[in-house]
Amino acid sequence: MAEPMKIRAKMEGDAADVKVLMSHPMETGQRKNEKGELVPVHFIQSVIATHNGKTVLDVQWSQAISRNPFLGFRVKGAKAGDKITLNWTDTAGDKSSIDTTVAA
Repeated sequence: MAEPMKIRAKMEGDAADVKVLMSHPMETGQRKNEKGELVPVHFIQSVIATHNGKTVLDVQWSQAISRNPFLGFRVKGAKAGDKITLNWTDTAGDKSSIDTTVAA
């Protein structure tokens, strides 16, 4: 995958508004390729976000999530300059991580 994720975090009132775009095929295991063979299951299974090292989001996904998923969430109590990190692991064991600093 060329660019696995893009992330940004910006203060909106008393919370940081975090937006993440993940580049991933998110294969359900039900689609067939041009040869008529099933494409194997391959999707992001676990997503964990941290704010200054403390977990603020921990989700488990299934194959029901669309290709190149977008994730948006808010972190209350964040301040400009804080660090937000997002990690994911997929069904093939691939992992990706990205971090950003909360903008004012």
